[in-house]
Amino acid sequence: MSQVSHTLAQRLLDGDRRALARAITLVESDDPAGWELVREIYPHTGNAAIIGLTGAPGAGKSTLIGALTKLRRAADRDVAVLSIDPSSPFTHGALLGDRIRLTDHFLDPGVFIRSMANRGALGGLSEAALQTALLMDAAGKDDVFLETVGVGQAEVDIIDHADTIVLVLMPGSGDSIQALKAGIMEIPDIIVVNKADHPLTDTMVREIRGVLSLAPQRGWRVPIVKTEASRGVGVEELVAKLDEHRAYIEAEGTLSERRRRNLRSEVVGLCTFRLRRRLEEQLDSDDTFAGLLDEVVERRLDPATAASRILERLDAAAASREE
Repeated sequence: MSQVSHTLAQRLLDGDRRALARAITLVESDDPAGWELVREIYPHTGNAAIIGLTGAPGAGKSTLIGALTKLRRAADRDVAVLSIDPSSPFTHGALLGDRIRLTDHFLDPGVFIRSMANRGALGGLSEAALQTALLMDAAGKDDVFLETVGVGQAEVDIIDHADTIVLVLMPGSGDSIQALKAGIMEIPDIIVVNKADHPLTDTMVREIRGVLSLAPQRGWRVPIVKTEASRGVGVEELVAKLDEHRAYIEAEGTLSERRRRNLRSEVVGLCTFRLRRRLEEQLDSDDTFAGLLDEVVERRLDPATAASRILERLDAAAASREE
């Protein structure tokens, strides 16, 4: 490791905010120095509580995170927030920037807020998200909140990045109930019905309980918490449920199982991302691929057969290099 990278790693481990910001930029841009940095700090991770919040746009996730952050800071806990935003079509950066609703915490040295572009990743999580959470963890943050862009059912891949999953819903949204019925109900550890001053709140809670009753009963019974995040109502109860869930998975030994599954998914995800990029680079300069694509466009060859032929060529090329 270079002296510069080593110094940056040490500053990050000491809790230096600028070092953390720089490290995240390196990882997000897929800079080799960033991955070298992760290798050095990785043994110092595993201490933070990683909490994922997911749900449809407009449900109030950012406001809820702001309220949670306020209570966690009152308990003298350091907090990091990672918001996964839609990619800007112009800069490929985070379109929404650092969340406006979290501005109350911008000047607090115990709170670190970062937005990250999803770059079209399925479910709204970029391949660097868990690496960023690891950096935040190594920097001494006690709680790391991951917030995903609301992209519907596909965002269930947040389960691969958090110890505790919070699904945030809002009353009067038929889409929310449809999402629950479509299978997303298997994802959350805690369900929050935000904007609970809505007249349809109790109706929604009954509907959620009905859907939950149909699911296989696990050891942890998913609680439903009603909140009004903008006024801080119900947030203390949510904090209590987060602590209960943390204590439960630690006592049951499932925290280590979850993290093993999460890290396995991250390794596979990184392999997939890098293999795809390598494949695209090879195919861009491959005349045979261009010819196969022409045949597909002209309807003389179907896409699956074209893919099989490409893979056969790649396998043959790899075998010849080994000989």
